[in-house]
Amino acid sequence: MILDFKKAVVAQIPEIWIILQQAIARRKADGSQQWQDGYPNPEVILNDINKDAAYVLTEGEIILGYVALLINDELEYDNIEGKWLTNTDFVVFHRVAISEVYLGKGLAKKMMQFIEDFAIQNNIYSIKADTNFDNHAMMAIFEKLGYSYCGEVYFRGSVRRAYEKVLFKK
Repeated sequence: MILDFKKAVVAQIPEIWIILQQAIARRKADGSQQWQDGYPNPEVILNDINKDAAYVLTEGEIILGYVALLINDELEYDNIEGKWLTNTDFVVFHRVAISEVYLGKGLAKKMMQFIEDFAIQNNIYSIKADTNFDNHAMMAIFEKLGYSYCGEVYFRGSVRRAYEKVLFKK
């Protein structure tokens, strides 16, 4: 499987939206409250694309996954109840979703490696992220990949677990 990680384009919104809808349904089936309030939606994807933050994981022309990547762009992180590991530039990612057809193939971990590569290519050595308190799958990925739990942040009125991973210069 030869994977590519590249910026998403407007024409891909319908495919990305299907992947996000699958992830929304998985969160619900898992008993999670995450993404059960109308977010994310196609307008969020378009906004990500317009901000140059939308990325797809692909094999050839097939979209396997989606993520939004931003640099130093998460105001809610300024109000952490806890403490970040660093106070330097950071990459933040949101809306990680893998196509249902490709689950169980380690693609979320591969996407996380692409995110680390993106950070290093931008000379940034901190990755910050958050997830719902009941998204056990994402928390397990954070733990496996060496992220540290740093405290809690709030989005749209609900509490989220905040994580950071410090990368090392090669």
